[in-house]
Amino acid sequence: MASIRKRGNSYQISVSNGRDISGKQIFERTTFTPPAGMTDKQTEKAVNSYAVKFEEKVKSGQYLSGEKMTLVDFIEEWKKQAKGELRITYYEKVVDALDRFILPNIGHMLLSKITPLHVRNLVDKWISDGYTVNGKHMDYAPATIRRLLLSLQSPLEYAVDMNIITENPCHRVRPPKLNRKNSDIKSFNIEEAQRFLEYIEKPYTIAYHGKICKDGNRTVKYLRDNTVSYQLQVFYNICMFGGCRAGEVLALTWDDIDFQNNAISIAKSTSQTKTAGMITKETKTGDSRRVNFPDTVMQMLKKHRAEQDEYRLSLGTAWRGENHLFTQYDGKQMYYSSPMVAFSKIIARHNATVSEEEKLPVISLHGLRHTAASLLIAQNMDIKTVSQRLGHKQTSTTLNIYAHALEKMDVKAATVLEDILTKKPVSIR
Repeated sequence: MASIRKRGNSYQISVSNGRDISGKQIFERTTFTPPAGMTDKQTEKAVNSYAVKFEEKVKSGQYLSGEKMTLVDFIEEWKKQAKGELRITYYEKVVDALDRFILPNIGHMLLSKITPLHVRNLVDKWISDGYTVNGKHMDYAPATIRRLLLSLQSPLEYAVDMNIITENPCHRVRPPKLNRKNSDIKSFNIEEAQRFLEYIEKPYTIAYHGKICKDGNRTVKYLRDNTVSYQLQVFYNICMFGGCRAGEVLALTWDDIDFQNNAISIAKSTSQTKTAGMITKETKTGDSRRVNFPDTVMQMLKKHRAEQDEYRLSLGTAWRGENHLFTQYDGKQMYYSSPMVAFSKIIARHNATVSEEEKLPVISLHGLRHTAASLLIAQNMDIKTVSQRLGHKQTSTTLNIYAHALEKMDVKAATVLEDILTKKPVSIR
């Protein structure tokens, strides 16, 4: 039976767990602190209930002691549980953060010995050390520090649930504040967005340098006109006009397109994983949504479908597709990285041929989603509509991400009010 000993405001619970090789009795111990405001009778009942559950875990072998287990050993146990419960893409990001940033620093420590001060020192180290790109020191963004901290907090929360430790030390460490004024969200303004959409429709020239022959002479250099593939033009238009994530667009099949009502159903998303390759699952929020599109985009989709149908017939039995909108040469779903790599090349190619004033900002493909949201907010679209279009479960998510755009709107609102309220009435005689 469990032994209970009162120590100040808490209770130490001890349970016998057999004997070691020398015959010495082994005890597993934990501490229980009852919630404040309980009566003596309620406290006694809570302590006894906690003791019974603790004893059951010890006797059944479910209890692992934080006094004996290091963080790196515990993470291996946590992986067995987490891999089946977490989204594989999120699981891989957490494991990567643990392996690269956390375990090399405190992986050797016993779980019970990790204090808030150790976690605070780890956060300070990330902030001070930063990282290096081409020999240049760079600082981690506050959002990155927060993600790293959460990567430690999540497994330790499981350790608390399993009674391995009594408290999660991460809860007492404040992550750095997000600097919304200097947001790292990059997007196009309205002129840049228009310039990008126009540019991807235009042909461009590629220079092919001559090959060196056996006699040492070089063959003639020649130029060839090229264009951005039509399916990529459609891809980027859907991202821009729909505010969709690239993975959501990549996962689209023709069954998702409602030509009659000019709408697209967004219910799934494709991700790239280290262990399972490309996978397609339900969207990030788990909810499906219908996004309305202008007729120009729907006409592009009709043309793209006609071209794809013609190409599929030309391949005959060599077609390996499964009804995806965006495909490889044999009809299989387009590679996850293809639209991202092509997008970066388009920006670079554009900027290499224009003046400094006409250059487009170097943004990621996800920046087209940010562009859609920012432009809608700038045009006074209500935040609830923007949030629903983006697929956010709560408008607070949209408000947090696009605080910079909303702040600009607030400045504009002040100017509008000034014009209205300080405008002198015109006297009529």
